[in-house]
Amino acid sequence: MKTFLTIEDLTKELNLVKASEKTSGLVPTMGALHQGHLSLVKQSRSECDVTIVSIFVNPTQFNNPDDLKKYPKTLDQDLELLESNGCDLVFVPSVKEMYPTKPELNISFGAIENALEGEHRPGHFEGVGMIISRLFTIIEPTKAYFGQKDIQQFYIIKKLIDEMGIHVDLRRAPIVRESNGLAMSSRNERLSAQERAQAAVIYQSLEQAKQKIVSGVKFPSVQQETERIFEGQSGMDLEYFEMVETKEFSSVTDFKNKEIALCIAVNVGEVRLIDNILIFS
Repeated sequence: MKTFLTIEDLTKELNLVKASEKTSGLVPTMGALHQGHLSLVKQSRSECDVTIVSIFVNPTQFNNPDDLKKYPKTLDQDLELLESNGCDLVFVPSVKEMYPTKPELNISFGAIENALEGEHRPGHFEGVGMIISRLFTIIEPTKAYFGQKDIQQFYIIKKLIDEMGIHVDLRRAPIVRESNGLAMSSRNERLSAQERAQAAVIYQSLEQAKQKIVSGVKFPSVQQETERIFEGQSGMDLEYFEMVETKEFSSVTDFKNKEIALCIAVNVGEVRLIDNILIFS
């Protein structure tokens, strides 16, 4: 495994990859890697000749400076995990390397960027679009791998690819969960053991909601019941629970002829967690 700190050095290596006509898979991350990230690495290795992982805590997608400051950083452990899981190239740039000057361009994604996560984290998706477009420009991967846990982000990136004509095959992998159902996330490292156990109710509530909706119960009733579940959970604050179509992430009340996601955001103590579950027609 080779690790690169600069765009120049990475580009030299990638030119060799392209010259040999090998396919490449990119797994963009912010570090603090877990089995969810490693599942993306595994998928890339099975589909591409060369797997590249980027580790960069992107400041432009944090609307809360305190959240950025507290984001877990475990670079040495991350590199060990990647090497033991067969990653080929790792890109670990500094903020100055990725943003040599203060970004001034604005990226707008229309209605989708103002829904759910966009509403609660203003500017978040503009920052996501900025860093992903830079990574795609620098690396020019054949395929790019993202997890379903950040499903709204996935469709933001799909819109970026479609509207800018970027030649990359976007791949979505299922959510990897802990034994109690909690979606794996780098933020889980900030949970206490008690909070981690209590957070299992997030996925449980999604499963219960899906079963009720598929059986014919109307979403407003399911939404109210889910809100009551979290009202009874000490130290947990439900930020939103919505049923949306995945094209623009607008709210819907039925799931006919659409890909539908039940999306949830919950504050567990000082840690904000998101999760989702899909309903297909």
